Amino acid sequence: MIRIGLISAILVILYSPLGFATDIYTWVDDNGVTHYSQQPPAGEQAKTLNSQAIEPGKIGTVAPVQREEKPELSNAEQDAAAIKARDQAQAQKLCDSAKFNLDVLQTHTRLQRNDDKTGEPVRMTEEERQTAIKEQQERIRLFCTKK
Repeated sequence: MIRIGLISAILVILYSPLGFATDIYTWVDDNGVTHYSQQPPAGEQAKTLNSQAIEPGKIGTVAPVQREEKPELSNAEQDAAAIKARDQAQAQKLCDSAKFNLDVLQTHTRLQRNDDKTGEPVRMTEEERQTAIKEQQERIRLFCTKK
């Protein structure tokens, strides 16, 4: 029983922080580099630190935080943001116009548009109408402020 107690006491002494305590020497050389060592430097003036006085850095105590990735804005979104920042009244007019055009496109199926080359009225195809609806919905998304 005494033998177990003696062995336990020896192990406690060997593995205690006091058993590992040592002096650490620090100095700056001629090139301005700071050195740390357990052996004092030859011919250099060194500052002595006790290893027990140095608090270890905390490892693994802070969980990594995932950065929020902001999606890059498309050119249309950048332009819309610039117009909103520069002139809120203009952005509101664009919003109102887009809402009106969308209403017309969704309630009427037989629409006419002017031909780009001749300027004459031409009936809109269903594909053109659907494309125009998507364009107006995008304008509403970009210029209409959500309240």
